[in-house]
Amino acid sequence: MSAVKVKIINSSRNPLPAYATPLSAGMDLRASLDAPVSLRPMQRALIPTGIRIELPQGYECQLRPRSGLALKKGLTLLNAPGTIDADYRGEIGVIVINLSEESVVLNDGDRICQMVVAPYSSVEWDETSALSSTQRGDGGFGHTGNN
Repeated sequence: MSAVKVKIINSSRNPLPAYATPLSAGMDLRASLDAPVSLRPMQRALIPTGIRIELPQGYECQLRPRSGLALKKGLTLLNAPGTIDADYRGEIGVIVINLSEESVVLNDGDRICQMVVAPYSSVEWDETSALSSTQRGDGGFGHTGNN
């Protein structure tokens, strides 16, 4: 597997995003806070990270919830996955929501999400008046009857 070079500016007091294990797909992204942030149940907040990146053309960065935070504290990302486009140069902010029944405090340096850098394809639309038929057809939500 080859690595992709991504320019990064880190204005936080925290280490750069990093992979927890050699085969991790996502890097831990940390909160950059001057003071703790307390989230009441069902409250959301934009959490700064102090990280700005310059992705190569054809790449995106997705922000995804951390499973441990979701299970243990009820914290998740409101717009998961959040997408950072290759032409965005601002600070990465993470929209965190507390889905638990208790207040949760976030501190500077807390790992708040995973970031995954991946290639994407651009679409060129081919307008038509008909689509090919398939066994599924236009069957949507729950049409197979499987749980």
